[in-house]
Amino acid sequence: MSVDQTRGRSTDHLAHVVMIAGAAALGGFLFGYDTSVINGAVQAIQENFAVGAALTGVTVAAALLGSALGAAIAGGIADRLGRTRVMQVAAVLFIVSAIGSALPFSIWDLAWWRIVGGVAVGIASMIGPAYIAEVAPAEYRGRLGSLQQLAIVLGIAVSQLVNYALAAAAGGSASAQLGPLATWQWMLAVEAVPALIYLILATVIPESPRYLVSAGKPALARKVLSGIESTDPDDKIAEIRQALGGEHKPRLSDLRGRFGLLPIVWVGMAIAALQQFVGINVIFYYSSSLWQSVGVEESNSLLLSLFTSIVNIIGTVVAIALVDKIGRKPLLVMGSVGMTIALAVTGWAFSYAEVVDGEANLPFVWGAVALTSASVFVFCFAASWGVVMWVLLGEMFPIRIRAAALAVGTATNWVANWLVTVTFPSMNSWNLPATYFIYSAFALISVFFVVRYLKETKGRSLEEMGT
Repeated sequence: MSVDQTRGRSTDHLAHVVMIAGAAALGGFLFGYDTSVINGAVQAIQENFAVGAALTGVTVAAALLGSALGAAIAGGIADRLGRTRVMQVAAVLFIVSAIGSALPFSIWDLAWWRIVGGVAVGIASMIGPAYIAEVAPAEYRGRLGSLQQLAIVLGIAVSQLVNYALAAAAGGSASAQLGPLATWQWMLAVEAVPALIYLILATVIPESPRYLVSAGKPALARKVLSGIESTDPDDKIAEIRQALGGEHKPRLSDLRGRFGLLPIVWVGMAIAALQQFVGINVIFYYSSSLWQSVGVEESNSLLLSLFTSIVNIIGTVVAIALVDKIGRKPLLVMGSVGMTIALAVTGWAFSYAEVVDGEANLPFVWGAVALTSASVFVFCFAASWGVVMWVLLGEMFPIRIRAAALAVGTATNWVANWLVTVTFPSMNSWNLPATYFIYSAFALISVFFVVRYLKETKGRSLEEMGT
């Protein structure tokens, strides 16, 4: 075979892998969409069911516990039924949750459907990185794994655009009637459309060759590998079998080791927790008041919240461009340093605020400083931890424990998310600037943790992990 023919075949393989990785990453899109879409409907839901802020908050946060559950069970299901089958399960749950959430009988009914949607999010957050890592060539695995995070931030942005468009069509209010349903109901129902597309794509993309080998289906694995790898499929199957340890079936008990779990599992859990402990999911609790403090009208706050999503997307694209060039560890360290400084500056700026009835009133100069530093924080997070954490969880574990360990790591991420979310209101009431300083301290801790405990995975095959 000539050099040109070899290069052309390699390009064809890469194009094929990009398409199936993009299809798998649609679960990440639904992950971002589902977790963000509720924000545009919260006030309308509260008015519709005549409930207080506390019960509304419990209803919204219920999805996070569902996500932890979904992530925890996804690994076992993936090892028994296969990666694509788990994607199909998640897609069906997304569809059912979207329809149920749009037509609730009570606030508790809505909370139940939010939990169902959360389970789907948890499953999607685990299976996307696992599948992409298992089909991607080593030299492109970081960039292809980054598609998960890119899909998440795009899902967040699209949900905000959909919410804004629907509210605008109803006269600017999520409580207004729009045809047979209230606007907030349409906001939640629209998610069923991308979920249906996800279900169709999960039905047509190939199964992970590494799962097929572990399931005793080498002929099917050979067929899939011939379409995604330029190397000899039989050599790759032999390598996978060796990494699996013969015909050993993965079990949760395989994660046991010193201090209860294998060291690599503890490292993965710590990385997953630290990603949330920097406060990314609550840092914009005061985003509306920040915009208003620099002269923006309150009526434009829904549209202007897209600014955060744009910064998030730009940072994610930067991470995709760098993750396979400079490596995972350098990107995490640079991001952690940037987040540490940005969060400390944000806390310092808020020390000049007077908080009255939950609203921060800042002088114009300090409002601009807080807005800028918070945006720098989002960029640093998106360009490092937002992407690299998902890439690492998908690739860092030995192949024989990957699905189970990834499930534990992802569940840890969701539990940490829930802990930060439920503690923020109390911390905010106690001392807002100190809250930002605490998040900054966690960002600083992450620098030392990455340098001390994390091994670089750039350019290594999945079969080499754990060696």
